[in-house]
Amino acid sequence: MRKLGYACINLELSGKGVTTNRGMIKRTFDKVGAVGAGELALLNIKNIGEIIRWNSDSGISLYRMSSSIFPWMSEYEISELPQFRKIQILLLGVGRIALEKKQRLTFHPGPFNVLVSPNEPVVKKTIKDLNQHAEIMDLMGLPQSTEYPINIHLGGAYGDKESSMIRFCENFKRLSESAKKRLIVENDDKASMFSVKDLYEGVYSRIGIPITFDYHHHRFCSGGLTEEEALNLAASTWNEVRQLTHYSSSRKTMESPDQKAQAHADFLYEKIKTYGLSLDIEIEAKAKEQALLKYLIEEDSLLENYIDF
Repeated sequence: MRKLGYACINLELSGKGVTTNRGMIKRTFDKVGAVGAGELALLNIKNIGEIIRWNSDSGISLYRMSSSIFPWMSEYEISELPQFRKIQILLLGVGRIALEKKQRLTFHPGPFNVLVSPNEPVVKKTIKDLNQHAEIMDLMGLPQSTEYPINIHLGGAYGDKESSMIRFCENFKRLSESAKKRLIVENDDKASMFSVKDLYEGVYSRIGIPITFDYHHHRFCSGGLTEEEALNLAASTWNEVRQLTHYSSSRKTMESPDQKAQAHADFLYEKIKTYGLSLDIEIEAKAKEQALLKYLIEEDSLLENYIDF
């Protein structure tokens, strides 16, 4: 059994003004401050509810929320926003909708989150950002569990994978309890970075956090494992929570030869192999929910085998 989801933007609804990515440039934030950020956050939160309802009506029960709900979140504490009481009420309402409609919600904070960094200011900023993502989920009333995960990459090997993974595990202990209970790690798309095998041996074995298997990334950083072996190894880290995975096709191979092979295509061109596992699969295609719906229609006619990169 598998469930499919998509990330952040619903193209159909965004054409009607429904978006959770309202933001502003730094110069504008410097002028309007937390008051302006809070007003945009209220609009973004309202639209999360609309997207969740659309997903449920469309048979989609997995959705990655945008990390841009609160513009310039690093510059303030959510609880200090002038509109915090309204924000509390709205987020709790959205969370109730998600729970009622059995929607699994996730976050995937950006690449500036680097817990392995040897630079303490970078680590402190990362800790604040991850804690704030967890806080948003708490305000939504979502259980503190990897059922509602915050997914990140380690962020860098710094010429020494083992030391970097040890540093990650030590800095993980500095997160809030909510963030620690939600955090999961994802394999990378560069051979010099972290494979599923690396993450299993260097992170999971030390602190027990699950591994998100990214099919596309595995093609470039296999750790000597086949796709099935890596998927099953990642599966062993999830215990009683449904395994989360990511899937995308190569833009270079399928759509635009001048692009990097790691770039995501607009749509999917291969049949996703689950190898008999029950998976939640976030489709990381540029066409968002349209790629997901197109895949469901065309799945039986898609390629059985992956392209050899």
